[in-house]
Amino acid sequence: MLFDRLDRYITRNVLGAMLVVQVMVLGLDLVITYINDLGDVSGGYTALDVLIYLIMRLPWRFYEYAPVAVLIGALVGLGSMASSNELTVMRAAGRSLGRILLGVLKPLVLVILVTMAIGEFVGPQTEQYAEAWRLEQSEGADAVLSHRGGWQREGDDFYRFGTIRADDTLINVTRYHFDGQRLVDATQAARAVWDGKAWTLEDVRITHFGDNGTRAETLPSETWKTDMTPAQLNRLLRPLDSQPMTSLWAYANYLEGQGQEATQPLLYFWQKSLLPVTLAGLVLLAASFVFGPLRTVAAGTRIFYGVIVGLTFKYLQDLLGPASVLFGFSPSLAVAVPTAACYLLGFWLLRRTG
Repeated sequence: MLFDRLDRYITRNVLGAMLVVQVMVLGLDLVITYINDLGDVSGGYTALDVLIYLIMRLPWRFYEYAPVAVLIGALVGLGSMASSNELTVMRAAGRSLGRILLGVLKPLVLVILVTMAIGEFVGPQTEQYAEAWRLEQSEGADAVLSHRGGWQREGDDFYRFGTIRADDTLINVTRYHFDGQRLVDATQAARAVWDGKAWTLEDVRITHFGDNGTRAETLPSETWKTDMTPAQLNRLLRPLDSQPMTSLWAYANYLEGQGQEATQPLLYFWQKSLLPVTLAGLVLLAASFVFGPLRTVAAGTRIFYGVIVGLTFKYLQDLLGPASVLFGFSPSLAVAVPTAACYLLGFWLLRRTG
């Protein structure tokens, strides 16, 4: 019964600290971003619209800042108990270090479930809606949802897409059709409209390339025969980091089926799918700071070291991601290596306590 109460006490302290840190980080991010985005106010896009847009993005920002909140929250929660000698009393009462760590990991299960649900089902939808809403407020009802554009290959056809609107209408579609190594024709369309079953190209200009020279023709519309759906094109034209795991996996399989590299979508997929393991590693690292060599230093110093380690972890992942593209190793390693480093450092520091 005593140990059950201790577990609940540890859970309450650690989970409360994580929530407080998350709220503070989100609030600080909201204020800083709001001040920065006030420079975008113009026409029908007011300062109130900027605030509404940022509030709609809060679920996705919650997901992005979850590792920071978990690391610093665990440091604060355990550090406060260490400063008041509560952890010392627990161990004197027969509570082992492993049982204390297990009590710290219990609230993490709830955090992981909430974070993964937001990242998979809530954040991508609110992020997409917020971006579409902002562009429509600032540029009108015909605003585009993406300005990235993108290239896509399908068989012997190579496509260049300009933008995609919130209603899944493609703007500025260019298709290059090859027969082996020879360019057969180039098609340019002002837009492509999806009717629920097929695409229709509008305002079409086709240039044919033959042995006798080139020939151009103009058509008001033409049926676009393709296996690409609006969902696939949304994956292509929208930022990969804000897409759910299911979309990333489907897009990676599609690219591999076309004989193309799928490193980027796989990188984000592994980052999201291994997030529970990453969060557990960060909690272990935070515990090692409290029970290890930093147990006698001030709480502010532990938090400072925690922030440094968190930033190092993030930058290491950011560096290994492009490196996986450049050197051709698996994107899963780019995610697993920093996470493994957290576990190794955490276990090493905890081992020094013995």
